[in-house]
Amino acid sequence: MALAERPPSTDAVERRLSLWRLVWPARVPGGFRRTARVPWIPIAIISVIVVMALFAPLLAPYSPIDQTLRDKLLPPAWMAGGSDKYFLGTDAFGRDILSRLIYGARVSMMVALLALTAGGGIGLLVGIVSGYVGGAVDSVLMRLVDAAFTFPAILFALLLAVTMGQGLGTLVIAISLLLWASFARVIRGEVLSLRQRDFVALARVRGCSAVRIMLTHILPNVLNTFMVLVTLNIGVVIIAEATLSFLGAGIPPPTPTWGLMISEGRGRIADAWWVALIPGIAITLMVLSVNLFGDWLRDRLDPRLRQL
Repeated sequence: MALAERPPSTDAVERRLSLWRLVWPARVPGGFRRTARVPWIPIAIISVIVVMALFAPLLAPYSPIDQTLRDKLLPPAWMAGGSDKYFLGTDAFGRDILSRLIYGARVSMMVALLALTAGGGIGLLVGIVSGYVGGAVDSVLMRLVDAAFTFPAILFALLLAVTMGQGLGTLVIAISLLLWASFARVIRGEVLSLRQRDFVALARVRGCSAVRIMLTHILPNVLNTFMVLVTLNIGVVIIAEATLSFLGAGIPPPTPTWGLMISEGRGRIADAWWVALIPGIAITLMVLSVNLFGDWLRDRLDPRLRQL
């Protein structure tokens, strides 16, 4: 009688993992589940873009706004007709695509930081107050959240651009109003569970005020969820900034943003595809990387998933 085939060992299963599973954790054959690996490739992409944003004046080979019309619409250096001076080519005004891409990363990171601080902070405050106080306060705040979800954010941003003018402030306000409701709803759900815990009941028995309980007992316990929401919404902010810049409601030209670069190159896809495609690839890589990193961070901060 033939011997029964032994099930593959854990070490053998580990050796058969594909390259993708080195980037993102997954269930492996044989029923084993790997401890969530650090997504090094997404982290590397995010790190490169953050370095580009922080050190743009040092890394950019040329000014992002200086025009050299004799060098307009040069293809990337590896293509026929390209120039070694412009590795990613030039746009219709002879501006270096690489330099504008680097400075565009700075604008995107700045918008993401300000919008997530403002919108996330408002959502965190509303969620904690609504979930802990309850009653009429909860009903009123949640109806405001429902109203925020139904209002077309893009239309509101366009109205702001018309009334207040284009600029960083207008863009941050528009995106913050887009984000706060989603933060508030998730945080409220966490607080509704936390306020039933024993440590909150003991704090009430000791005579702690509602404000003190929210600040010292509720807030520290929702910070993990808040940080995960921040990482998952970085991609949302970048897409929103690119969309509004594409529609003319973002940062005014000639300041480079990835969305504005796509808008400027959309009419030349046939003869100068690199003007729009390269910033589009940058947006795709950044959004995909922060989403993968946010998913991993959620798994790491969730004690139920950490033990799998």
